Amino acid sequence: MNPLDDPFYYLNNFRTVLDWIEARYCDLLSAGERAFNDAFRQLPQRSQALLVRMVMRKGCLFRASRLSYVEIGPTLEAVEPLIALGWVNPEAPLTLDDLFGLLTRTELAALFRDRLSSSQGRKADWLTELSPQFDEAKPFASWAPDSDERLFALTCMPLCDRLRLMFFGNLHQDWSEFVLADLGVFRYETVAFSDASRAFRCRKDVDTYLHLHACRERLDAEEALDDIFADLPAIIADNPWLEARRAKLLFRMGQQGERTGEWETAQRLYEQSHYPGARGRCIRVLERQERYQDAFELAATAVLAPESDAERQQLERVMPRLRRKLGLPVQRPPREMPAERIDLILPPPTTPLSVENRVQAHLSTDDVPVHYVENTLINGLFGLLCWDVIFAALPGAFFHPFHTGPADLLQPDFHARRAGLFEDCFALLETDAYQQRILDTFHAKQGIQSPFVFWGALNETLLEQALTCFPADHLNAWFRRLLADIRTNRAGLPDLIQFWPDQARYRMIEVKGPGDRLQDNQRRWIDFCARHDMPVAVCYVRWQETA
Repeated sequence: MNPLDDPFYYLNNFRTVLDWIEARYCDLLSAGERAFNDAFRQLPQRSQALLVRMVMRKGCLFRASRLSYVEIGPTLEAVEPLIALGWVNPEAPLTLDDLFGLLTRTELAALFRDRLSSSQGRKADWLTELSPQFDEAKPFASWAPDSDERLFALTCMPLCDRLRLMFFGNLHQDWSEFVLADLGVFRYETVAFSDASRAFRCRKDVDTYLHLHACRERLDAEEALDDIFADLPAIIADNPWLEARRAKLLFRMGQQGERTGEWETAQRLYEQSHYPGARGRCIRVLERQERYQDAFELAATAVLAPESDAERQQLERVMPRLRRKLGLPVQRPPREMPAERIDLILPPPTTPLSVENRVQAHLSTDDVPVHYVENTLINGLFGLLCWDVIFAALPGAFFHPFHTGPADLLQPDFHARRAGLFEDCFALLETDAYQQRILDTFHAKQGIQSPFVFWGALNETLLEQALTCFPADHLNAWFRRLLADIRTNRAGLPDLIQFWPDQARYRMIEVKGPGDRLQDNQRRWIDFCARHDMPVAVCYVRWQETA
């Protein structure tokens, strides 16, 4: 039976989450949270359903007339037990902003007709005009005493968000995951994790995550950086995952400081963040402050052990500039390996086709096909070959049924924790077995979510041509570079792939239209391929001049 055939499918999903959390996080739940779960189960079904409907909708304020559901019946009857428990407040004070968010333009015009200078304005203009006159929050009945409408404020949303966080391990996934999975829109790999598999080890971890999330929301609201920084937790030494989130927040705060010209603040934030790229940004900020000696010393330290190819590339640019500022001898940075150059003059575009599609159509023939693959092909081949390793049920990697990939995918020890398993996969590249493994996985896992496989971009013909034309040692080199820095190296691969199946050879082609330039990550991939004698070209397109 399709779960969506049950009119209370959403309630069943919510109950599943409560059962899951009680089974795995019982020791992390407070007395109030356990009381919520117990009280929820004692409610009439229609009251449970109404609460879940409200929890799954946007915001915490609801008009009774907009809470009409056939399977629930009369809203005012279903809501009474929720009011009695204090989970819904029918007398919550509303600000003028709240009121404008709930009422239509027509309703507002009638409510404030004696206060508005014009009945023809926009809601935003009316709000600006009325704000100085109404600075006090009050219940809806006080705003509109003649209205039959009732307003309800959901007071248990923070608790429900906490439960959602404990289930998903993040706050960007929500209750719609269940529905999308039931509809078949998204399919997820089945991972055999134990009942002990969970995202958080202790209650403090959950509190810290929520605190960091609140700080991020304050950053998005453009609150003063110093005020947010003062509330940030110290280094979270006992939880690398949460410390990575803290480092990322510090990095984003540093970027905000750069945008607002708060150079010293940005520098301090970058210095305390170990997020990838933070050291490079700190060098940039020191340079902007004309603190060239400090920038040079930090850059010199980074040169000894670059954190990534991206940082190495940045240092090769900044060091000569800093040396010139300090009057030091300038050392020429190593040259990038040149790629083949293709110059094409094409008729001016008359259709919305991209320049990459235009070049693909121009170069492709029946015997020498060209595919527009960008980052999808190499990532896809890696994801198909190493599928079982990526979805290995290691502790802390999977803890609910809706993972698109392991939770530690972008953590520094992702590869190290699975090094032996990856080596077993790469050993297949020394035999003919890897080709069949990739094709078998392509058929067996079709449509299942993956951090590397983009199903809409792959087909059997493309895979067979790739497996015919790509040497195994090239695949090995690409895959190892991906693993060295997954966050960065999943992008930047050339746009097109050209195959000569009869000759078992290929060529990668990066396309640049008029005025377009190679990006840094593209330069790094092209340099890597050129250094490993992999055929790679850059195609520069100009439009044919017309009379």
